[in-house]
Amino acid sequence: MPSPRIHPASLVVRGGPVLTFDPADTVARAMAVRDGRIVALGDAALELIGPDTEVVDLAGRTVLPGINDAHLHATWLGARWPDMLIGAAGFTGGEEKTVRSAAERRAAILRAGDVCASLGITSYTEPGLGPGETGCFGAEVLEEYAALASEGLLRARVTALRLFGLLDGASSLAGFGHGLATPVPDADPLWLNVSGVKIFADGIPPMRSAWTSHCYADGSHGALLVDGDDDPGRAGNLAAMIELAHDAGMVVAVHATGDRSIETTLGSLRRGDHLVHGDLVTADQLARMASAGVGLTVQPAIAVAMRGMLSEALGGEVGARAWPLADMLASGVPLTLSSDAPVVTPDWRVHIAAAAQMLEASEMDAELMTRLLRCYTTAAAEQDGGATWKGSLTVGRVADFCVLAANPLEVAFADLPDVGVELTVSGGRVVYSGEQLPAVDLQADSGEMAGVGGGEEQD
Repeated sequence: MPSPRIHPASLVVRGGPVLTFDPADTVARAMAVRDGRIVALGDAALELIGPDTEVVDLAGRTVLPGINDAHLHATWLGARWPDMLIGAAGFTGGEEKTVRSAAERRAAILRAGDVCASLGITSYTEPGLGPGETGCFGAEVLEEYAALASEGLLRARVTALRLFGLLDGASSLAGFGHGLATPVPDADPLWLNVSGVKIFADGIPPMRSAWTSHCYADGSHGALLVDGDDDPGRAGNLAAMIELAHDAGMVVAVHATGDRSIETTLGSLRRGDHLVHGDLVTADQLARMASAGVGLTVQPAIAVAMRGMLSEALGGEVGARAWPLADMLASGVPLTLSSDAPVVTPDWRVHIAAAAQMLEASEMDAELMTRLLRCYTTAAAEQDGGATWKGSLTVGRVADFCVLAANPLEVAFADLPDVGVELTVSGGRVVYSGEQLPAVDLQADSGEMAGVGGGEEQD
């Protein structure tokens, strides 16, 4: 029992590796939580067990920082679930679904929260909500997020990027300026942080809408989606939009897939901003992004699924150079991996396995696995402005974590999708318990632990 002067923890996990992902990649064997924050690691955590502490015996299972998906359309995911646009058999499409009422918006967000919790996802970025769109991407969705946050019903922390144009479509400088002037709903930034904007610079190569220096079959090159009379005019308006966002204190995320759209955008972005997708990014562009502190968010499962279609649109030579993940990792660019769900599955395990496939790595490689997992944890926290309080499991940070059936550093990449997520904790609160872990009851009168390995299950 702890000393009466010690404030016991509300939750302690013990008996398995805790991958902290601190700068030294420390592995602890126990972790204590109080008031939604991590208060101790290792033996110090065990000293905080009191009569009312919930103790989870990991029995060798592994604790991982909560997954942070840096680009996930959660409301759209909740409306479509379980139908993805791209599945194992390629484009599946299915009936498109949207939300039309406050009740439907709420249901979709909550359903997405259930899905994310079951995958160990404790944070995500909802990339594109605002007055320029309707349905799953409208400004009303942001209002619903704020309501859910105030009611304590969000299972994951949400970073929202506002959109002042059309999803995969055009935007204008005037419309962008007007959108920036619209109010943002009040919310606790630990649960709903409206910190940035998203701009569509171009489309995607398979649809012949990425702006690229390479020729499509019809001789075209795509174009910027920002309104303007010609290429220089559109590029000037894009730069002006980014400047307006910076003046408003917003970080900027730009959807850019073609090498020309990336090149045009880079000159206006600054440290803390990021590009999304970057299909045709070049080595020179990566070097300049790294130097400027401009990040990149990539979706490996989409890259694997769409490389053939990109090659059909731009030729095999260009297709072979697309999504240069090895160069991205080596460049020093702040790199995050994400799903873009429901374009493809939100399952991060599938995306890390796809990243390994792109890197031609199939066997166990703890160093590479750690690097890729950091793209889903510490790097994602850095991108959404939460690096000082989430992303790693260190004292003082929020208690966002998941429990895996096996240590991901000790499995082959191809086997990672089969490693079960058994428990997800967000802010010290259990939000998912699949194959439930035994909780250890503590007898207040004797202080001796009972039920080890066979106590009550998690609720």
